[in-house]
Amino acid sequence: MKGFDPKFRDFPDYIIGITKEIWEDRGIATLHDYYAPKVVVRSPASVVIGNDNVIGATMATLAEFPDRTLLGEDVIWSGTPEEGMLSSHRILSTATHLGDGVYGAATGRKLAYRILADCHARDNMIDDEWLIRDQGAIVRQMGWEPRAYAADLIAREGGVEACVRPLTPENDPEGPYKGQGNDDPWGQRYGEILTRIMGADMRAIPECYDRAVQAEYPGGVTGYSFGSVDRFWMGLRASFPNARFTIHHQIGREDAMMPPRAAVRWSLTGTHDGWGIFGAPTGTQVHVLGISHAEFGLLGTAEPKVRREWTLFDETSVWKQILMQTGI
Repeated sequence: MKGFDPKFRDFPDYIIGITKEIWEDRGIATLHDYYAPKVVVRSPASVVIGNDNVIGATMATLAEFPDRTLLGEDVIWSGTPEEGMLSSHRILSTATHLGDGVYGAATGRKLAYRILADCHARDNMIDDEWLIRDQGAIVRQMGWEPRAYAADLIAREGGVEACVRPLTPENDPEGPYKGQGNDDPWGQRYGEILTRIMGADMRAIPECYDRAVQAEYPGGVTGYSFGSVDRFWMGLRASFPNARFTIHHQIGREDAMMPPRAAVRWSLTGTHDGWGIFGAPTGTQVHVLGISHAEFGLLGTAEPKVRREWTLFDETSVWKQILMQTGI
């Protein structure tokens, strides 16, 4: 790969390799080598700009979860080394809450949760990132409900006026990456499926998903078959029925020894004006950043369908936005 350290065989090896090197091998200082000085890291909870701030956040996380592992499940990517590459990296993380920190006093609880991260890299450095942790799964394993955790976090951060602002279009900075993915048909197909679902055409689920589909959703929820997929997407869309659904990035790939895959980064922006997974309508303005992965396959059907799906958004950051506008 032109411009990248020759020890990395390919882009997935780079993404998985530097993740382990930074977090598990304690090579935190290598962030100076692998992250650009003015890197932009967006999560639903906040926006972090600059490598020094990324290093600080990394150390704080490791102080709270010193045995954290990050197991790379997949890297779905597009681009070229010369022009820059965008990875959508799916991670299964394990950790023990052994230190005090953003999640409160140490509980000793053992956790397992997923992360989806889109990273743009060029010349051996990441300079733009979108990162979603399954905060719903994390806090539930510690004994919280996402709404209660969000309320407590607002209070610990000094109240509504002083607390850290979640990501919204208003505070989302423009980073160096301007791409929208690739034109691979698997990415296009998955984007069309999600667009149909967000357009209230729930017929897309039995038509486009395998009857034995396995689905992994926020809160560490694993579901099977059409009913689980329908309940998840219906519950999300019903909470924000008039919100604008936007696909920001989509990738499709076919690689040896792997099923056809797709990665889509999307958002819902609008009013919490419906009954759904976020309870009674509040009329608040909410921005939901999501990333979804899908694997396609053919098993006794007339055409390939979605056989596995992973979607993440941050439930606690949605609740934080609602509570900041309605009061705790």
